[in-house]
Amino acid sequence: MASRRLRLLLLGYLGVFCYHKVTGIAIETDNKNVKAEEFKEAILSCKHKFSKGMSLRIEWKKIQSQEVSFVYYNGEFTGDLKDRAEMLNTGIRIRNVTRKDSGTYRCEISAKSEEGQRLGEATITLTVLVPPTTPICVVPNSAMTGTVVELSCKEAEGSPPSEYQWYKNGVALLEKTGTGSARTANITYTMNKKSGTLIFNTVSKNDTGEYFCVASNGIGLPQKCSMKRMQVDDLNVSGIIAAVVIVALVMALCGLGVLYAQKKGYFTKESSSQKSNSQSTSEKDFKHTKSFVI
Repeated sequence: MASRRLRLLLLGYLGVFCYHKVTGIAIETDNKNVKAEEFKEAILSCKHKFSKGMSLRIEWKKIQSQEVSFVYYNGEFTGDLKDRAEMLNTGIRIRNVTRKDSGTYRCEISAKSEEGQRLGEATITLTVLVPPTTPICVVPNSAMTGTVVELSCKEAEGSPPSEYQWYKNGVALLEKTGTGSARTANITYTMNKKSGTLIFNTVSKNDTGEYFCVASNGIGLPQKCSMKRMQVDDLNVSGIIAAVVIVALVMALCGLGVLYAQKKGYFTKESSSQKSNSQSTSEKDFKHTKSFVI
């Protein structure tokens, strides 16, 4: 009997809870992926179909990784947007956007009705577009034929990430497509436009020239690094052999000089002279000691 009453009581509570449950409502946005250039404005729209007389609670949140922070709460903006944002009905306008404003935003609207609490939300992604800065190019001053040589080009400010184009003597280098066309058949390098590397697997004297790189991402003006010269020379085998021969001759002459000195007895005379000096010193010390004893 007691268990039956407990069941009825639980059913009653569930019935009340279901009657006052939170029901969903449709929230719309004009653009789920908003893109805005840095230092300009961005509009994040959030629309609903509630009647004008209803009391609404509006909140905006920013989602970053596992963290959720308030952007608009209790009728005012918070954090970095406090002095740079304003409400447009239930949407927001952000002035002078920076790259730090990039992220995912969530609009949440709740209202009370006869059916209970009603809640709806919309998620919007904001991407702040940033032009590239002057890239840093690494070009070796010299290289030997037949070796592997890598040139690099990189800049880290652009959003979206920049792509890179290498130039030699003012002419754009072709990208090896791997299609086997006659135009790219003689290309001896590999250019990666995403990473900005230019690799010569077996560099030759024909690769000598003035190199520079251009970074671009479709935002603002493309940026290029200063031109740098790479000189490719053949390995000077004759010069290396001549140097080895000279070193060997110097070492041989030094050895002959030592042998000649030994035959002439220069080292023996020097050692005997040191010995006689040592003996005379000992005799003087002995005489001094003897006189002291007397």
